[in-house]
Amino acid sequence: MTYFVYLLVSNLKNNKKISYVGYTNNLKKRINLHNSGKGAKFTRGKKWKLVYYEKYDSKTEAMKKEFKLKKNYNLRKKIILKKI
Repeated sequence: MTYFVYLLVSNLKNNKKISYVGYTNNLKKRINLHNSGKGAKFTRGKKWKLVYYEKYDSKTEAMKKEFKLKKNYNLRKKIILKKI
């Protein structure tokens, strides 16, 4: 099965950006859940845009990469600035 690690970005009222990192085996469905208010609690009530994703062949690999990306704010910032 294929898994994805993804990075979402949303704009706050004061033009600051916030990001969210997750993993899933169905990327399109997961983003729709986030944007419909049924995703992770942190993502509810915001409009999210997919700015980055990577594909993995195993859940373990995807979870390791997700953990690294969640903890590395500088890497997230670089990815966001490159994509936006």
